[in-house]
Amino acid sequence: MSAEIICVGTELLLGDILNSNSQFLAQQLAKLGIPHYYQTVVGDNPERLKQVIEIAIARANILIFTGGLGPTPDDLTCETIADFFGAPLVEDPEIIEDITQKFAQRGRVMTPTNRKQALIPQGAEVLPNPTGTAPGIIWQPRSEITIFTFPGVPSEMHRMWYETAVPFLQSQGWGKEIIYSRSLRFWGIGESALAEKVSSYFNLPNPTVAPYAGKGEVRLRISAKAASEAAAEELIAPIEQQLKEIAGLDCYGADDDTLASVVGELLRSAGETVSVAESCTGGGLGQMFTEIAGSSDYFWGGVISYDNSAKVRLLGVNPEDLEKFGAVSPVVAEQMAIGVKSCLETTWGLSITGIAGPGGGTDTKPVGLVYIGLAGPNDEVKSFEHRFGTMRDRWFIRHLSACTALDLLRRRLLTK
Repeated sequence: MSAEIICVGTELLLGDILNSNSQFLAQQLAKLGIPHYYQTVVGDNPERLKQVIEIAIARANILIFTGGLGPTPDDLTCETIADFFGAPLVEDPEIIEDITQKFAQRGRVMTPTNRKQALIPQGAEVLPNPTGTAPGIIWQPRSEITIFTFPGVPSEMHRMWYETAVPFLQSQGWGKEIIYSRSLRFWGIGESALAEKVSSYFNLPNPTVAPYAGKGEVRLRISAKAASEAAAEELIAPIEQQLKEIAGLDCYGADDDTLASVVGELLRSAGETVSVAESCTGGGLGQMFTEIAGSSDYFWGGVISYDNSAKVRLLGVNPEDLEKFGAVSPVVAEQMAIGVKSCLETTWGLSITGIAGPGGGTDTKPVGLVYIGLAGPNDEVKSFEHRFGTMRDRWFIRHLSACTALDLLRRRLLTK
């Protein structure tokens, strides 16, 4: 037995609305241990919706619809489902009363078009909507098929799911097993390189391991099916430990960890501080630090030295070195790191200077060339060259630069 999520709305196909409902439902199904293998988005078209239903009932037992339950002519979900299964629509008086009261509470009168929302397939149960005017249904048109419909408004759908759908599914025996996942996060290693190292884990039956990549990082998701979250964690723990040992420093955290949060905890535990000097990232690195609550414990500030004059006046970069080597150079990155560390009197100084593009590159210094400087205790200073590629856009190069700077500091803090 499995579930299929079907999201209805032309606005979803046009990209006018982000489809967060499918993500929410997928996570909730996993918590109940209900497998689901397909998600479908279809526009407000009865014939295409019927085609989707035809396909879905051949491969799933639980069909979960969101969207298309409003009062307007293009809200066709409920009547299309009823028509597909050959059931008449009947007006539910309790829904009429509920909608009338909600309009009255807002000082309004229910319009005739809202009566449409009270039409449900004969034999279906009402799935109450405590906050909105569009109720859903729970319906078993065939013994092997269960249908849920929800409005597309996320806040309404979430409450209806928790208050009615979950208890119903649990009464049918679901929720005795859950699917629980933990994601390990990696920086400084590509997806293919990591996959090669841990390929033997991809065929495990329970827990399973799968790789994901995005925004410069790689993740390994470990998922276990068990009777409880605690039991699932017991299955996951040894696999997680083995994967961490294989990856070494390339694994920086898990789940909601970020490079900035991990670096922050390392600094806090050591009683150390950091400041930043940024050129091509324009404050992006400092923003990553300050997104973490309590980061003032270890992050003392930064200098955005976009122009060379700011590098000289604020950070003490040697103008002769700027003239000779250019702003994008190891020596300037090191002097920027030393300068901000000295200026703000922190334990560590971290700097970034590079060419984010799309213009400004040359044959010897192409777009994507970035130097990161790190200055530390006992006059320690070092620069690191990175070439992030000429085909990447400006935002991505800046993002990679800031994250790589954090990662360099993380590795240094772990190996000092």
